[in-house]
Amino acid sequence: MVELIDIISYILKYYPIKKELSNARLTKMIYLIDWRSAFDYGEQVTNVSWYFDNYGPFVHDIEETIENNLDIIQPIYTQNIYGTKKKMFILRNENIKLNQIPENITKIIDIIIEKTKGLYWQQFINFVYSTYPIVTSERYTYLNLVQKATEYRQELSEE
Repeated sequence: MVELIDIISYILKYYPIKKELSNARLTKMIYLIDWRSAFDYGEQVTNVSWYFDNYGPFVHDIEETIENNLDIIQPIYTQNIYGTKKKMFILRNENIKLNQIPENITKIIDIIIEKTKGLYWQQFINFVYSTYPIVTSERYTYLNLVQKATEYRQELSEE
């Protein structure tokens, strides 16, 4: 497993549109990374237990990890386009030397960044909600991404 702070730092460093990295988007990006890894490699990148709540896959692990690493990441409070409070994050030092992340994991993170960087919020949410674990699970349940990946691969092989 890669440390969650390393995944977060990598995203914050390489995501091209920094003002989009709200807590919600960052959390869902990590969900997408875990889902892709579960599908490709049969295991999540992180040890997060994903919960499908009213707002899709969500956990407090990302925010808590950041709160425990305020020397690396700075929270910034602003407003979204609807005037609601929005929490975003930036690296305190853009030139930070990141801990080594295995190449297969950085490849997944880069794919998720590439697929999501041009998506407006609603498009991004639609993309997240179109993933197999969300489509096939009930709200207010934990998502077993490895099991869902196995089911999905089986479903694809039957087509």
